[in-house]
Amino acid sequence: MSRSTLRGERSSSYATAPTKNSVRSLSPAAPRSKALPSARPAHRAHPLIEDDDSVHGRVRVAVRLRPRNAEDLASDADYADCIELQPELKRLRLRKNNWSSESFKFDDVFTESASQKRVYEVVARPVVESVLNGYNGTVMAYGQTGTGKTYTVGRLGKEDPSERGIMVRSLEDILASTSELDSASVSYLQLYMESIQDLLVPEKNNIPIVEDPRTGEVSLPGVEKVKIRDLDHFLEVIQIGEANRHTTFTKLNTESSRSHAILMVYIQKAAKLKDEDAYAPFESSTSEPRINGRDVPLVTKSKLLIVDLAGSERIGKSGSEGHSLEEAKSINLSLTSLGKCINALAENSPHVPTRDSKLTRLLRDSFGGSARTSLVVTIGPSSRHHSETSSTIMFGQRAMKVENMIKLKEEFDYESHSRNLEHRLDHLITEIERRDSYVKEMELKLKRCQDSLEDAGKRLSACAGSVSNERHDYEMQIRNLMAELNLEKERKNNVEEEVSDLRCRLDDSVHITRQHSIELATLSKSHKDSLLKLEKNFKSKHAEKKFLDEEFDAIQRKMIEKDEKSMQLELEVSTYQKVLADTTQMYEQKISELIEQLDEERKISQGAKSELEQLKNKINDQKKLDQFEEQGELIELRKQVKELYGHHEYATSELQSLQRENEELSNGKLKLIEELNTLRQKLKDEEIERKKVEVEFLKIKRVSDTNIDLLEKTQIPEKLDRVALGEDKSLSFLMSNQVKGSMSGQRTTISKIFEEVGLPNVLALLKSEELDVQIHAVKVVANLAAEDFNQEKIVEEGGLDALLMLLESSENETILRVASGAIANLAMTETNQGLIISKGGAQLLSAIAYRATDPQTFRMVAGAIANLCGNERLHTMLKEANAIQALLEMARSGQSDVLSQVARGIANFAKCESRGIAQGHRKGQSLLIEDGALPWIVSHTTSSQLSVRRHMELALCHLAQHEANTRDLISSGGLKELIRLSHESTRDDIRNLAKRILTISPAFRSEIQRSC
Repeated sequence: MSRSTLRGERSSSYATAPTKNSVRSLSPAAPRSKALPSARPAHRAHPLIEDDDSVHGRVRVAVRLRPRNAEDLASDADYADCIELQPELKRLRLRKNNWSSESFKFDDVFTESASQKRVYEVVARPVVESVLNGYNGTVMAYGQTGTGKTYTVGRLGKEDPSERGIMVRSLEDILASTSELDSASVSYLQLYMESIQDLLVPEKNNIPIVEDPRTGEVSLPGVEKVKIRDLDHFLEVIQIGEANRHTTFTKLNTESSRSHAILMVYIQKAAKLKDEDAYAPFESSTSEPRINGRDVPLVTKSKLLIVDLAGSERIGKSGSEGHSLEEAKSINLSLTSLGKCINALAENSPHVPTRDSKLTRLLRDSFGGSARTSLVVTIGPSSRHHSETSSTIMFGQRAMKVENMIKLKEEFDYESHSRNLEHRLDHLITEIERRDSYVKEMELKLKRCQDSLEDAGKRLSACAGSVSNERHDYEMQIRNLMAELNLEKERKNNVEEEVSDLRCRLDDSVHITRQHSIELATLSKSHKDSLLKLEKNFKSKHAEKKFLDEEFDAIQRKMIEKDEKSMQLELEVSTYQKVLADTTQMYEQKISELIEQLDEERKISQGAKSELEQLKNKINDQKKLDQFEEQGELIELRKQVKELYGHHEYATSELQSLQRENEELSNGKLKLIEELNTLRQKLKDEEIERKKVEVEFLKIKRVSDTNIDLLEKTQIPEKLDRVALGEDKSLSFLMSNQVKGSMSGQRTTISKIFEEVGLPNVLALLKSEELDVQIHAVKVVANLAAEDFNQEKIVEEGGLDALLMLLESSENETILRVASGAIANLAMTETNQGLIISKGGAQLLSAIAYRATDPQTFRMVAGAIANLCGNERLHTMLKEANAIQALLEMARSGQSDVLSQVARGIANFAKCESRGIAQGHRKGQSLLIEDGALPWIVSHTTSSQLSVRRHMELALCHLAQHEANTRDLISSGGLKELIRLSHESTRDDIRNLAKRILTISPAFRSEIQRSC
């Protein structure tokens, strides 16, 4: 199952309806049947809660088993452990002796191998999410000293992030979910010897506890609050506090906490609310006016308490003396007071002694108050501490009966609103001052205008006399102008006479113009002739142009032919290169032949030299013996000697040329010998590397063989399962502690070999051509993928691609089974799930479901698909890959393990799909119904196998929550099963969910009424 699915399952179980054992609110001022009413009018109900401002929330309790330490291993008893865990049933058995034991049920049970991340996801994350939504929350660890409370809660994990405790992981999620407008601050306290001390400022000691008389809320005035910037800042703050905390050495714990540590996280998140919504609940009781119709600022304030209680201890076992003894007494007294309060709440006692201890006063809101609370009790496996373990378990059992009234706290953000109003007031004051200065400027301008107006009146009276004088002057000018007008009239008459003369001249010019037009006509005729000539020239030029175009086309054709020829030349060049290579090979053969001829010529030359020496000796002898022979015979002998000497010179020259060729060949031979030596050295190095890889592979093979044998031994047959469990066939046989220890030892050995060999070498063996090598390599990768810290390395080095390649290409059943199991391990994280889908992993798994025959292969494939079904974003792609059909196909095998995985996958799919529809991510009919899974779900809600039945009950309820599926549920008989579940289901949450669905669904109500 994927982590996202687990998270959804855990968080949904926190808001359950009240049970038969539910108790009243812890607040002393509240009546038994009602929650403490809000004393401030600014508090309002959460929008998801109808008709009430509170909701029931039982205290969730989980138990965690500490691994055996050296002291436990050294103890010699009839039985090593007094604890037997049943995590599938969320139960544990406490052995009194070898033949008697008691069984207890908790909300969650963690084995000694449970990771810090899983503990946080199940115990603390739902509380953190609730705190981010505006509710108060508490996470607390309780148990005997030395059982791992501080490791679970306060581990910083700076060197190894996987060991981080609840404190660090909670702040990490809170900081990731807050914006710039939000704030998160922390206080870190310790309750030491009934005195509250600030661990961040140790000087602040004996801090008082103050209770609000109206609301009953507890506060600590003067406590240092540090606003957290990021996770590194928080780690620095926590380290300061841890350095100031009281610890000491005891026989049970080398660093035993001597005080109760309390981390308080204050969260303030901004919100918006309309005026009419804000004032509607108390319109009649207030006359506060609207603020210009704008939004009123709201904030949600919540507080998270993370409590690391000091461990309870027995003085005789811890060996405390002196001051340590007083510390132990104080710790036991405060824990006793807390236990009394839990008992009173669990028994509905009218009096809860919260004032007996400062610890119970600080935790007043956590048990029976308005906070959402999770408690993790830590225990050890040793039978030497049976009584302490039993006391711790009973504390957790009683705490599970306590029920809180969880309330949302929202307030008007009057401070920020006041700051906004002050800012606006400053702005308006500045604007008023600016306007006052403007009015003063306007008054000065008005005064200046009035002064200028008075000056203008004085100038007007002075100008009145001068105007009369100017009028007289204007009259004289008019008379002069009239005289000038008469003169102009005379000039006009003269101009008219001149115009008549010009008309006569115009007539003469018209006559002349007609003559010019006749001449122009003759000129236009000659112009037409010239145009004709120009047209002829144009036609000739056009013909030339056409000819040039044809020439251009011919040139283009020639260019194309040249391109073709060039291609042929390239082909010829390639053939020539081949021929050249052949000739080179031929010449090399000739060189070898010449070397052989050289050897023969050497032999011939040596023979010729010996013959020459013999001939010289013979000539000398002949000269001595035949001095008296005839001259003719001497001349013939000389000729023969000359011929032999010529042959000798020719043989010598040939010998020299052959020697030169021999030197060249010997040089080439030396080079070849050097290259041959280098190649031999490389081959030796590769042989050494190959031997190393073979040795490493043999180690991996031996470990994987032993690990697989161990896993096969842990597969308990069905007959033994039934005999061990009696009539309850739905329970699964638990693996013994020895087998678990052996498996953890084998995984440790594999991790060591993995570090020595290296992941790339292991992944390279997956591509080996030898089947046996592939099988053992994929087994090693599957074991490595089972650990969270190896998965990222495997994916980065290409391990996922190699596994998918094996699924696609291999026909071996063992390889398909183990590779599917490795992919199922990798599919535990959302990032790897997306990679598997994008690389076609879903299609490959679906194909294997149809062609495999081994039930174990079906189980691995179904487990991988079930993990992928826990991611709502991948549902459409899973349907396209026929993953749902593949699950139904594998269910036909009828094997119980296969049916469990198929049921888990369908339940994951239905749950995530329901959540996606509720959040508005998709609409319409369920993809499970479209693929025909509904009849199988309905038929297996009555399965004899417990895990299958519970998964199908949950899947049916999720499908029934949406109206688009009601018609199919009615027609397939799902409604009848839903009615049966509302009365007969063994799980309270499924029974209540079925009742709620039948109540709110109009289609189901009408069908029930019609059938009745």
